[in-house]
Amino acid sequence: MHDDIYWMKLALTLAQRAANHGEVPVGAVLVRDDTLIGEGQNCPIAHHDASAHAEIQALRAAGQRLGNYRLPNTRLYVTLEPCVMCAGAIIHARIDTVIFGAFDSKAGACGSVFNLLPSDSRFNHRTNCHGGILSIECAEILRQFFRARRTGFQQSSYSESIQP
Repeated sequence: MHDDIYWMKLALTLAQRAANHGEVPVGAVLVRDDTLIGEGQNCPIAHHDASAHAEIQALRAAGQRLGNYRLPNTRLYVTLEPCVMCAGAIIHARIDTVIFGAFDSKAGACGSVFNLLPSDSRFNHRTNCHGGILSIECAEILRQFFRARRTGFQQSSYSESIQP
């Protein structure tokens, strides 16, 4: 039986793939009964789709695999605290538990900025949420990505007109 660390490491591998493609490095895996049923990595740039976050990609993959958009009895592992959009999709998909790595102090919807998971009783489904699993590794991949982008911006010909 795999543990939270195992699944988060798999999500980190997907986050690295996203970074390798120039996308913000976030990865997600969806698990039911200790079996991977969906995975995703950030790809809004490649797909020209603002909703192509890692969590949404994992939910879409699992829905296609299982033939149902409702995904009860599942755990979603994601390297960054989900945003409001992803939290809404997680609720509608009936995900049981979200386990995330790094906290998102700018857009997090699991307590950092918004508290949609699990405390908002106005929803008809409640999703448990736990953060901080491999938080150092999950935050570091994001730090490295944005540091490299800032360095690239400073070296580009646009550095005087565009400030990151």
